[in-house]
Amino acid sequence: MHRTGTSAVNYLTLGFTELPLNSSNLHNHKPYNLPINARYSFKHGVHKFWLYSTDEPLSLNSTTRPRSEIRIRGYDYSHGIWQFEGHGFVPYDTSGVCIMQVFGAHPKRATTLMLRMIDGWLAYYGGPFLVPNMWERWFRLNVIHDVEASIVKVYVDGVQVYQAPGHGGSFHYFKFGLYAQPNASYYMESRWKGIRVLKKDYY
Repeated sequence: MHRTGTSAVNYLTLGFTELPLNSSNLHNHKPYNLPINARYSFKHGVHKFWLYSTDEPLSLNSTTRPRSEIRIRGYDYSHGIWQFEGHGFVPYDTSGVCIMQVFGAHPKRATTLMLRMIDGWLAYYGGPFLVPNMWERWFRLNVIHDVEASIVKVYVDGVQVYQAPGHGGSFHYFKFGLYAQPNASYYMESRWKGIRVLKKDYY
């Protein structure tokens, strides 16, 4: 297992307030024709998501690709500095899939951030490619979204790997799991634990 230093955790969360999370904050999105437990499990503190590229979309008439993911509810935001933290694991050969999102943007797009797994790389949307050799190891992901500054910073194992522009929008929220993208592998899987949502207000 890939270990990370505690100093990086303290640095990234310094000045933030951690918000309470329970099952009422975790809303599953899955193929409309399947029960939740056909594509998701939660055991021993680990959220496990799996998906097939041939699965149905979220709703009957949707034109989107299949997904098995969690939308964090109760903490939609429109100002301030917000942070997502989670420890993720993606098995070998899972590719062409979004594993984390900052949802919400101006009307011409749906998301401010998509992090995808593509051939073992962590990528910002379809590129640039940020971190190689991400398969088959636990990693800590921190995403910090400064709404007023319109900046999103991505950290892997405590190291900043990308800074992206914000994309407007009247509200935002975090999602994690699996959302199939172009050239998705037939079978997709991701696992997550230690999910945290934190915020910092402007003073």
